[in-house]
Amino acid sequence: MCGIYGTTLQYSEDQIKKKLQRTAFRGPDKMGWQFYSREENQNVIFGHNRLSIIDLDPRSDQPFTYYDHIHIVFNGEIYNFKSIKKTLIQKGYEFHTTSDTEVMCAAYLEYGKNCVDHFNGMFAFVIYDEKKQQFFGARDRLGKKPFYYYHNGKDFEFASQISSIQLFNNQLTTSEKAIAYYMAWGTIPDPQTIFNEVQKLLPGHFFLFDFSTGSFKSECYWDIDYHGKHQYNGTYEEAKTELSNILKDAVSSRLFADVPVGVFLSGGVDSSLVAAMATQTTQEKIKTFSVKFNEKGFDESAYAQQVADYLQTDHHVIECNYEEGIDLIKNFYQFYDEPFSDSSAIPSMLLAKYTRKKVTVALSGDGGDESFIGYHRYNWIRKGSYVHRLPLAFRQLSSKVLNLSPNYRHKVIAQALRFKGVDEAYLGAMTGVDLSWIRTNVDYKDVEELKYLFHRNKNLYERVSDFDIKTYLNWDINTKVDRATMAYSLEARAPLMDHRVVDFARSLPTSFKYHKGNQKRILKDILYESVPAHIFDRPKAGFTMPFSKWFKEDLKDFVLSELDDESLKSIPCIDVEEVKYRIKQHMDGTWDRYPLIWRLLVLKQWLNTNGKNITIK
Repeated sequence: MCGIYGTTLQYSEDQIKKKLQRTAFRGPDKMGWQFYSREENQNVIFGHNRLSIIDLDPRSDQPFTYYDHIHIVFNGEIYNFKSIKKTLIQKGYEFHTTSDTEVMCAAYLEYGKNCVDHFNGMFAFVIYDEKKQQFFGARDRLGKKPFYYYHNGKDFEFASQISSIQLFNNQLTTSEKAIAYYMAWGTIPDPQTIFNEVQKLLPGHFFLFDFSTGSFKSECYWDIDYHGKHQYNGTYEEAKTELSNILKDAVSSRLFADVPVGVFLSGGVDSSLVAAMATQTTQEKIKTFSVKFNEKGFDESAYAQQVADYLQTDHHVIECNYEEGIDLIKNFYQFYDEPFSDSSAIPSMLLAKYTRKKVTVALSGDGGDESFIGYHRYNWIRKGSYVHRLPLAFRQLSSKVLNLSPNYRHKVIAQALRFKGVDEAYLGAMTGVDLSWIRTNVDYKDVEELKYLFHRNKNLYERVSDFDIKTYLNWDINTKVDRATMAYSLEARAPLMDHRVVDFARSLPTSFKYHKGNQKRILKDILYESVPAHIFDRPKAGFTMPFSKWFKEDLKDFVLSELDDESLKSIPCIDVEEVKYRIKQHMDGTWDRYPLIWRLLVLKQWLNTNGKNITIK
């Protein structure tokens, strides 16, 4: 896990050093850069911040050169690099390191752009091919690793985080469209960024940048099967056996490292399954980590302890320090380069901070809910399907009646009843069913990913699951985990996001995953072969902190000072009076508005730091 940077723009060595220093936390073990002469007064510049995981020897430092003319900067891990290496050796390639970086270079020479089809891992990389005078780069299938780029039609600049591109680039303007999208989604959807001139490379895409023409072209090399063409035809027991084997290989391959490895353990199904399989695939005692919160209703550490005790792991409970949590809230903008409002980023950062004291790599359970229909909201779909069979006129009348209730949950239901179908209601729930406080002409629902939701090739559960993989998992979860762990130089690996697991899950009948209200059915049955089912006989819990309470009590003065009249007027795309009313609702307890408040606080912090000298358009 590292930070990468590269450009054809002409910066001084001191400027390149400062760009790399801006994200040095991503790779504190070695910072390096290289100028490659291209033509008179023109250089290609590569930079790298290394977090040493595999082959700790300096011979594997980056930028890395292979066969004299292939240069690479790479962020991530290729979990199957040993098998690829074996094949390439048989084809005559020579290797002088034990790293996956060198294998990627050889694979590029052998397979060209199709090399990405051979890689199983999380990655964002760029290869400078001197002979072809081009950049070839790619991002992993699920978007685990970030990739930002600036292309002005002539020059090209890329980085793991947008702040490295932003530094010394005075051509950037803040995107009002991105702010509107952020208001609705809580994050900025790919390929957009907070800047009009910078984009994200889409997951599952590679690109070519040609030096002679200045042209940039990206192409999709992998996508989920949202057409439903590949259906699993075996029995449930056969599927369970096959999935179990895939999962064991996904976990064992992610345990390989030349540094200490542990597992995030929340006590839920997904992380417990990863921990159980980790204990089965290694002789070493697995280190596990969980967070303890003092506030009632937020502490799940006892459940994690039960699983750890049963699996006999070396378990570490990290007690959430109130002062640290408050400090992160007040300085959130320092860790996330763009506005990002998933409040679970705060406990994720605290977990990463203390986990890093014991290990350099941690496995997580991310990806299980999306692929195996695990979120609470999927259960709501079943109930909503019955309600939306009623005539629209009746639902609209019921909505008006419910909206009169002082109970804010009734009001939320009232808003959902107004949608024509459950799929539209689901989209509304993901963006916020009532966004009347937003003032913009931007259609924030205009995203390419709608194609995964609005079609009739699959049933609604599968369409929603596909949609969440392409949106919530990529835009939110991956962003949260990458920034939270990288802030403390910790590498996070997600076995349930192995593309083989995702592909297999997409092929399974819905009943294998969701059956009579039993969510993640097949994952649970695999888990229960290792850990007793009664440990998980409880409602599913989220990963959050008591923001609602804090914003009304301990942080009330902070909220009201940060979001006073003058501050609100400086925030684009909002109805100031409507927002003030909603903040008042939260403070007097009539409606829980903490998501809105947190969203505005994050944006305000970003604007305070970045928006003073940047045109918004």
